[in-house]
Amino acid sequence: MDHTLELLAGGAMVIVLGLVAGVFLTFSDFVMKSLGLAKPAAGMEAMQHINRKVYGSFFMVLLMGGSIASAAFAVYAHFEMTGDAAIWFMAGGTSYVLGVFGLTLLANVPMNKRLDKLDAEAEPGQTYWLKYLSVWTAWNHIRTVSSATSSICFLVGSILLAQGAA
Repeated sequence: MDHTLELLAGGAMVIVLGLVAGVFLTFSDFVMKSLGLAKPAAGMEAMQHINRKVYGSFFMVLLMGGSIASAAFAVYAHFEMTGDAAIWFMAGGTSYVLGVFGLTLLANVPMNKRLDKLDAEAEPGQTYWLKYLSVWTAWNHIRTVSSATSSICFLVGSILLAQGAA
């Protein structure tokens, strides 16, 4: 059976999910640390601007498109494929949908929305900012690992599929 479309889709998933992982890694590795070193009002205000800008960014296309494609690929692999490649594709899709999309909706976005409503110059905002820095970043670490894991799963699945393990 010809698996050209699955291989192209798997390769695209590796790239998309890898790019998402890279953005998350950037925040976990140095952006949040840098914002934390700034004066609280300055760091908080910068993050508020970042959170507002992300909605119109190409990153959002990758994040949301990756969620839809991961779920679709996992379902396709479950019903239309067999063998080890299918297992890796299902694992990659599940990891992304739960560990990236789910966590984004349940943890990071609510924290972003709360941060957006607070005054960076007022004490309640600055108190929340200190909590936000550690908690948001901890959740982001999980999103980083989940998106990287998903990318790796799609890579392994694609390699196995190319080797005939379907």
